[in-house]
Amino acid sequence: MKFMKLGSKPDSFQADGNNVRYVASELATDVIVVVDDIKFHLHKKLVATANEANNNEVDISDIPGGPSAFETCAKFCYGMTVTLNAYNVVAARCAAEYLGMHESVEKGNFVYKIDVFISSSILRSWKDSIIVLQTTKSLLPMSEELKVASHCIEAIATKACVDVSKVDWSYTYNRKKLPEENGNDPNWNGVRTRAVPKDWWVEDLCELEIDFYKRCIMTIKTKAILSNEVIGEALKAYAYRRLSGFSKGMIQSGNVGKYRSIVDAVVWLLPAEKGSVSCSFLLKLLKAAIIVDSGDMVKAQLVRRIGQQLEEASVNDILIRAPEGESTMYDVDMVHKIIEEFLMQDKNAETDVPEEHEVVEIRRPGVLSDASKLMVAKLMDGYLTEIAKDHNLHVAKFVDLAKLVSGISRPTHDGLYRAIDMYLMEHQAISKSERKKICKLMDCRKLSVDACMHAVQNERLPLRVVVQVLFFEQVRVAAASGSSTPDLPRGLKDLNNGSRRSSRSAATNPEEDWDAVATAEELKALKGELAALRLSNGVGGSERNGSDKAAITKMKGLLKSKKIFAKLFTSKGGQGENSGSDSSESVGSAVLEETKSTPSRNRRNSVS
Repeated sequence: MKFMKLGSKPDSFQADGNNVRYVASELATDVIVVVDDIKFHLHKKLVATANEANNNEVDISDIPGGPSAFETCAKFCYGMTVTLNAYNVVAARCAAEYLGMHESVEKGNFVYKIDVFISSSILRSWKDSIIVLQTTKSLLPMSEELKVASHCIEAIATKACVDVSKVDWSYTYNRKKLPEENGNDPNWNGVRTRAVPKDWWVEDLCELEIDFYKRCIMTIKTKAILSNEVIGEALKAYAYRRLSGFSKGMIQSGNVGKYRSIVDAVVWLLPAEKGSVSCSFLLKLLKAAIIVDSGDMVKAQLVRRIGQQLEEASVNDILIRAPEGESTMYDVDMVHKIIEEFLMQDKNAETDVPEEHEVVEIRRPGVLSDASKLMVAKLMDGYLTEIAKDHNLHVAKFVDLAKLVSGISRPTHDGLYRAIDMYLMEHQAISKSERKKICKLMDCRKLSVDACMHAVQNERLPLRVVVQVLFFEQVRVAAASGSSTPDLPRGLKDLNNGSRRSSRSAATNPEEDWDAVATAEELKALKGELAALRLSNGVGGSERNGSDKAAITKMKGLLKSKKIFAKLFTSKGGQGENSGSDSSESVGSAVLEETKSTPSRNRRNSVS
């Protein structure tokens, strides 16, 4: 730290109690200067003006810097040794300005000497500039009028933008180790020469309060030297340092107004370019903005930015807690807006161009890649699985969110099946029509073999869906074996050709039976059919046992004709691509994991 000593006489200021300061001298003091609750007994020759009502006492309690700064100025006048440094120089400068200690009064006066020290030493030191800037806040407005704060900000910004090869001063850098520090630098030749990182200045600036920090970042940005990624890293470091609990997506109790000003400033300072900060960081900012009740414009800006790079997010990132007073656990509406922003990028841009007396509409293709769409579809499957555990989540919100990504074509719907199954498990009281609406979200033709095996023994699915799964597994097996005309499973053929009456078909509306939950016996029969299909493609078919045949007989009334059976699949016509995910993980393992967490009351069979 830089410092400057002025004067040569020893310090002869003494205290008499807590409120009296005087100069030990042969000459008696003849004036009292009052600063706050402290009285300084000095000599009149030091006082330029005195209170007309009382010639022996002057009250200057409004002097910047208070008693300490005044005492420094008084010692300078007596020629006593005074030491100035980054912590007290601004207070001394403001007090000297208040007392009028200029060159016009006496050559080499205090103001001149302080200004020389600041410009020649303080502003050339990286850390001293930051310390001095921090001290100016308590000395407003005079520190601003004297442009001390502005000079410090300019010095800080200039140093932050200097070429890293010229950085030869100390700085704080603890956020991550460099390759040579980890011993992983392939170019290390035994001589430790630490390279200066591009964001070397980021942590030291985190010491600043938000108003000065904002001004520093703005000045750095106007110089247009540092990359947007470095600016983004600086904002991220500041948010993590200044917002308690931010790393966990929350804000711990504290000064809400202060936290709001930090969040709003960070959002305002974000570089406009996509990718300058991560999507995870943007989502943390959004969660913080909701907690501290930032304005709608701040939230809208974050939603737009998040939507532009949503493919980078994880399920945990988008689990945004619902505001207080809401019955649901998560803010599904906010995620709905984010998905809409994401999809908005892929809409054809429409530009109206006047051509003589007509307006011509020009369209350009969307900008989203297939990979981005698949990643977001998978993200939504995972998100739906998590929010499905919320007992207060209405069917309509679940379905609406799933339909948002229904236009994204992907090869498997296993992730969506898992989300649907989770919702059915946690909301067993929903109606048949609601259960049907949810199951229509997935395409049974896009379920993997493991998912099909799980679905066939799933007691929560409507019978219609279970039979569809079985049929499409038959199609898959037939195609794998080289058959060009896949047919109905043998058991279903028997059902189709047999009696049209059963205990279940005795209902007044047989169509409703297809949307009812399959019984354990029916599931067992269908599971047997699926097992037979798999065996017939390998080591050959197996005979149905007596209980399987009994269950099949019980289902005969449901399959009245091939026309009715076909109706199971035509009901999905016209939907287009349904919601799902391009999951790269093993669906079998995923289903097994979910099965382990299922309460025993659900009587789920494990998938082998």
